[in-house]
Amino acid sequence: MSAILTSSAAAPVMDQVDWAAKNYLVVDDFVGVRQLLRESLRSLGARNIDQASSGGEAMGLLNKLRYDVVLCDYNLGEGKNGQQVLEEVRIRNLLLPSSVFLMVSAEKSVESVMGAAEHQPDAYLVKPITEGVLLTRLNRVWRKKQVFRLIDQAYAEKDYLRAARLCDEQIAASRVHEIELLRMKARLMEKSGEPGKAREAYERVLAQREYQWARAGLAKIRLADGEFEQARQMFQTVIAENRYYIDAYDQLAACYKGLGMHEEAAAILERAAKLSPNSVPRQRKLGQACLRLGNVPLAEKAFRKCIAIGEYSILKTPDAYLGLARVCGLKNDPKEALQLLLAAQREFGADQEDLQLRAKITEGLVYHESGDYRRARKAGDELEELLQNNPARPDTATCLEMATLLFAVGVKDAPVELLCYVVRNNHDNTTLLDEVQQIFEKARMGEEGEALVRGARKEAVDLMNQGVLLWKTGKLPEAVEWMRNARKALPNNVRILFNAVQILISHMQQRGYDPDLDAEAHDILERVDYLQPGQQRFAQLMEQLTQLLPKPAEPEAPAAQDSAAAPAAEESASEAPA
Repeated sequence: MSAILTSSAAAPVMDQVDWAAKNYLVVDDFVGVRQLLRESLRSLGARNIDQASSGGEAMGLLNKLRYDVVLCDYNLGEGKNGQQVLEEVRIRNLLLPSSVFLMVSAEKSVESVMGAAEHQPDAYLVKPITEGVLLTRLNRVWRKKQVFRLIDQAYAEKDYLRAARLCDEQIAASRVHEIELLRMKARLMEKSGEPGKAREAYERVLAQREYQWARAGLAKIRLADGEFEQARQMFQTVIAENRYYIDAYDQLAACYKGLGMHEEAAAILERAAKLSPNSVPRQRKLGQACLRLGNVPLAEKAFRKCIAIGEYSILKTPDAYLGLARVCGLKNDPKEALQLLLAAQREFGADQEDLQLRAKITEGLVYHESGDYRRARKAGDELEELLQNNPARPDTATCLEMATLLFAVGVKDAPVELLCYVVRNNHDNTTLLDEVQQIFEKARMGEEGEALVRGARKEAVDLMNQGVLLWKTGKLPEAVEWMRNARKALPNNVRILFNAVQILISHMQQRGYDPDLDAEAHDILERVDYLQPGQQRFAQLMEQLTQLLPKPAEPEAPAAQDSAAAPAAEESASEAPA
């Protein structure tokens, strides 16, 4: 490999930044390149420089130390590549908000650059580069990161409203980074469930210059509001202006799905996957979309690609293995399907109950789709027994799959109970309720299913309203306990979870801060953010919890020297425990 760095007399002066005190990590599979990068950093004044020759070695170091600057090559030989290192760093928050991640690579292909860009390195440097270019870029990125340091910290803590206020403060202090700050603020307002304020930020950007990301942001708001056709037109305009704006393809696919145009949605995902083929989630979504449509060849291609590129990625899940097993069932190849199910359990842990359950469901569906109804019924019987012996219920998608299989093999009571459980946990989600009703229709239980859905919705509403009634009548301890039981019964009902947090906050507002109740409230909100991110009440309740935190004690004044002050001090001290 040729040298990627050459000396440059034009290297910038790095004033006002203490580069010597920072920690650096250089990741490259060629020792010569690592040495050149190390020497370039030393010319900057750097002293604490670690090196890694592979993605795995880099992750080991990143787990032990918080680096200020990471220089990582894209191609790292066997194992994780640079994109996968970046993915894991971002997802696991292994870098401080102010840290810098620079991707350094000789790769110029669209798919490589697009793949890395989707996980947002702070800069992408194409070899060969001069020392001056490296140092200039590092200096520029570092200074910009410091502007966002407190904002990123608040974002990491999911205090989105505080982060948005910090954006406004930075804009008021200096207009240098106004566009980037407005982009961040709009994103924060979306996360906070404040689409109107997000729209204001995007429109403020567009008043200055036509940025496609701002136009796409406005389209996302339309999409979230259910205005699928208007959003579709806007995303198509964005793609027409910039065919490499990959996120617009994903959002356009969501528009088509909302319009019921599932074939068009799959076609858009296929286009996006061709432009950026190394995205594990996108290949998985493409496979799932094609499987629902019955497009077996394209589903198979997407799932196999997903498994191949996901080997060393933190974003890999069992879904591609289970999806490919379903494809094999449709191809009447149960042997490979069963091998894939075993591979998934080996890869992701055979002792995980949820994976075992999903594998058994997929096994039953494979047998049913390949015409082996005896084995399909046997799998159904095993699942029915499991449901009887274990009161815990899986996530919504797994419940729907299990109910579909159980109905298909002739079981009735167990899938009915599962679907009613789904309704109780999602009593105000009309799209999901329609999907439940379709499963009843397919099982030839249309009218009975409608009655069951109505009854299950009423149960959830009554359970929630009783807790709210206790709260409003001032019976706070009883309300807290009632909502705890409600959460045990319906752990995925977001309305119940939000009301449980509101009652905990009211309890602390009226009876004093309690760290155990505060921790309980945060745990519940973490659950909500996992189930349905971007809810307005999430941001509001997080802010209310922050306001409840005890203020730091002010330092005590120096002891008074005169005798008259002494009794007051003693009296104050004696009263403090009360």
